[in-house]
Amino acid sequence: MQVHVRLFAAYREIAGTDSLQLELGPDATVGELWGRLATRHLGLVPHQPAAAVNATMAPLSALLRDGDEVAFLPPVSGG
Repeated sequence: MQVHVRLFAAYREIAGTDSLQLELGPDATVGELWGRLATRHLGLVPHQPAAAVNATMAPLSALLRDGDEVAFLPPVSGG
């Protein structure tokens, strides 16, 4: 299956791009997708992202389907 990945803020800087397409096996999860990205871009390894699938927040255990758009968002703090 193919998914579209969007990266924001620090994740975009680490990966050097704000979006990419990835091919995944059936029954892949958001967490598996993140692991694959972290293998390609080692600077992502220490991060724990928030994720949205098709513009809806999703846990890392969420199953993906062909054509999904997955956005990874770094933690935000402020006051």
